[in-house]
Amino acid sequence: MALSKEVVKKVAISYAYVAIWISLSFAVIVYNKYILDPKLYGWPFPISLTMTHMAFCSSLAYLLVRVLQVVDPVTNMTREFYLKNVVPIGALYALSLWFSNSAYIYLSVSFIQMLKALMPVAVYSIGISLKKETFRSNTMANMISITLGVAIAAYGEAKFDAFGVFLQLGAVAFEATRLVLIQILLTSAGIKLNPITSLYYVAPCCFVFLALPWAVMEMPRLIQTSSFHFDLLIFGTNSLCAFALNLAVFLLVGKTSALTMNVAGVVKDWLLIAFSWSVIKDMVTPVNLFGYGIAFLGVAYYNHAKLQAMKAAEEAKTSKAAGEGGGDEEAGKLLEEKQLKNGDDYEKKSEEKN
Repeated sequence: MALSKEVVKKVAISYAYVAIWISLSFAVIVYNKYILDPKLYGWPFPISLTMTHMAFCSSLAYLLVRVLQVVDPVTNMTREFYLKNVVPIGALYALSLWFSNSAYIYLSVSFIQMLKALMPVAVYSIGISLKKETFRSNTMANMISITLGVAIAAYGEAKFDAFGVFLQLGAVAFEATRLVLIQILLTSAGIKLNPITSLYYVAPCCFVFLALPWAVMEMPRLIQTSSFHFDLLIFGTNSLCAFALNLAVFLLVGKTSALTMNVAGVVKDWLLIAFSWSVIKDMVTPVNLFGYGIAFLGVAYYNHAKLQAMKAAEEAKTSKAAGEGGGDEEAGKLLEEKQLKNGDDYEKKSEEKN
């Protein structure tokens, strides 16, 4: 009975982490849309918004790592390694955030979530091109089905904007490349960054990379907008939500798994589509839903295949450990038999002498 209660407690905690992550992810997406959409809050400066997030997250991450020491910094992070391995990831992160936030000006929340279904396709394709993934015909067929579903959803989009689609697809490509490079540049070097240390190292260089396009594209417009005043409540709570989301990722992946987050992400996407249609009054057509349904099934199968692969790897690891344990046990038995035999021989020799 005690074991049953423990299991129920663990499941309840896992669901609580999932609910917190979905809520915060949901809040950040809707909040960003509210701020950037000209028809809502009406502040169409995505680079400025992203830089505000990065400045806020950098400051809090520094406080947690260096001052409060809640999270330990990476001990073997040299200057040379940082410039060679972390800075390229920061550049890709800057481009991904810039493009994805810019897309909210041109596209509906629901359609953006549909386009994000292409992320597994992008990660797999880039992984193959960089020799990090192995080509498999069944996996590629699944990727094609996801792409086909998104294409149908795009065809059925009532307010299709080519530039907005370009921005969101660019954001997906940059984010997928960043995820693959993390495996190549950091994981292979034995460096693992949780979301807090990731912000501590990546957010400052992300801020620096965004400074140049901001100075060229948005600063002149902001100077001309003399009526604008920095709303601390709006931008402060928005930045706090963005930082809290990274903490939620840390808790969710740490207490469950990255696959759980992927599955939860699918649930979040459907909730956002429903919210976009019912509350924001974005138009969602039957063709949209049909296309996204196909993509959803492809993503679900992709996550299922990853789960099976993880289980197989874990079972192989367990079997290997058991085999080694069995070998040790057998060796122990042989040693024991040898010792008994030696003891018997010694007794026989003693008897012969006597």
